[in-house]
Amino acid sequence: ITLVALGTSLPDTFASRTAAQMDPYADNSIGNITGSNSVNVFLGLGLPWMIAAIYWEFFASCEAGDTWSLAYPEEALLYPTGKFVVKAGSLTVSVMSFSATALVCMAALFIRRKVFGGELGGPKVSASLTAVFFVSLWCVYIVVSIIFED
Repeated sequence: ITLVALGTSLPDTFASRTAAQMDPYADNSIGNITGSNSVNVFLGLGLPWMIAAIYWEFFASCEAGDTWSLAYPEEALLYPTGKFVVKAGSLTVSVMSFSATALVCMAALFIRRKVFGGELGGPKVSASLTAVFFVSLWCVYIVVSIIFED
């Protein structure tokens, strides 16, 4: 999933980079990448899940001993004809680590706004160090998600 997310977000990253270079404070690039990632998450996850839930509610059916009931024995007791099931797995750890790194990122953006007058502008050295810091936050999130993956 990480590689797919990277592939769908890469064009938006370049668009944000262009916006950051053209805007003195790079505020447009933050809005661009945030909006792009929101659409990726809501449509990329939400739409397929909604279609699957509708399919399982109105069209699919299961019976005892079939593949679905063997794969989800606890759910098969509650829903003998089957339901759309998504196991949470390590979702809690992933959401918590994402939220923590997002808060640190927002704090860094707030500090940069106070110090340099903009989130991504300012001297090249501090901008580069901030970029490295943000990439390292992303790496921390990925590593934590992999370590705690079910």
